[in-house]
Amino acid sequence: MTVAWRRRTGALAGESGSAVAEFVMVGALLTGLTLAVMQLGLALHVRNTVLDAAAEGARYAALADSGLSDGAARTRELITTAIGPSFATDVQAGYGDYEGFPSVEVRVITPLPLIALFGPGRGLEVVGHAAVEDLR
Repeated sequence: MTVAWRRRTGALAGESGSAVAEFVMVGALLTGLTLAVMQLGLALHVRNTVLDAAAEGARYAALADSGLSDGAARTRELITTAIGPSFATDVQAGYGDYEGFPSVEVRVITPLPLIALFGPGRGLEVVGHAAVEDLR
């Protein structure tokens, strides 16, 4: 009986089936890591797109024949086309000084995507600057 008992406990204490468990654990870890990297890429894409739209809107508003409302509208249009209308709700344009020179500032406050495109409503704020153009 002791020999039969040793065979049973030896079979139970072996490593059969451990490959499946390891595969599931490593697969879940790699899937989570991949999704986290993709989410970081999406957040950076949204930030860069909104920043580029704000800078383009500031350049457009700084032209001699354009105004602040034209720059804000251009920024909203670019953001809506590239990402969606929910990211273009809070766009403000104004005049200011940037490093001692008169400039146009376009400020965009938008959601920061944390899970897919959803996230805190005012999580990301970017400012685009452009030198004011005049006809002198």
